Amino acid sequence: MCYTAKYLIEKALKRARHYGVKEDIIRYEQELKNFKDFEKVSGFTHPEIIIYTNEEPYHPILSHWGLIPHWAKDIKQAHNIWNKTLNARAESLFEKPSFRDSATHKRCLIPVAGFYEFHHLNQTTIPFYISSHDDEPLMLAGLWSEWLNPDTEEKLNTCSIVTTTANELMAKIHNNPRLKEARMPLILGEEKQEDWLQSTNKENIKSLISPYPEEKIKAIKYKEKTKAPQNGALPFIFDDD
Repeated sequence: MCYTAKYLIEKALKRARHYGVKEDIIRYEQELKNFKDFEKVSGFTHPEIIIYTNEEPYHPILSHWGLIPHWAKDIKQAHNIWNKTLNARAESLFEKPSFRDSATHKRCLIPVAGFYEFHHLNQTTIPFYISSHDDEPLMLAGLWSEWLNPDTEEKLNTCSIVTTTANELMAKIHNNPRLKEARMPLILGEEKQEDWLQSTNKENIKSLISPYPEEKIKAIKYKEKTKAPQNGALPFIFDDD
């Protein structure tokens, strides 16, 4: 995935101004100026990314990619879970123990400039960069959680990106032979974002889940070829079942 500090500042200010939270604008600028830019970041490094939570919908906060549920009892269990929760399948949000509580009570929005996906061809992979058709930011649906380390009493904010079935464009790109079906992140248009954060009705939340229209995104081949990942780690989207 890819985002820039400049973009995050602009997004935070735009959202604050939209909702009239003027007193936070200076605070946002100060926090966001120090963010590092990431490009093609791997979720397995658990980088800090920006989220807007249902509890603080107008204030961007940092959260580690990879959700640790609040009930993880120790470091060992937390780390065993961490690499398995980078993505959360939309179809099973309310069934899986790792995601069930967050799906009900702790949803978030994750702003990105775009993301990378690898197309498999023979023994190589070809990276594509996916972004909005008009180069505006994309807002991804996410889940978040706070986990308290019992040894250090440090509170860790973590998150997961929700995925859904791929639209026609993404299905052509996301063809990993190891997976049963093509996936894509759950991208939310402006008309769905507040409902995703604030809805308390499970059926209403489920109604927000659908592939983003293919005409609203574009895919650009990043470079001709790269060696296939040896560790099975994809740069952004993968099936976590």
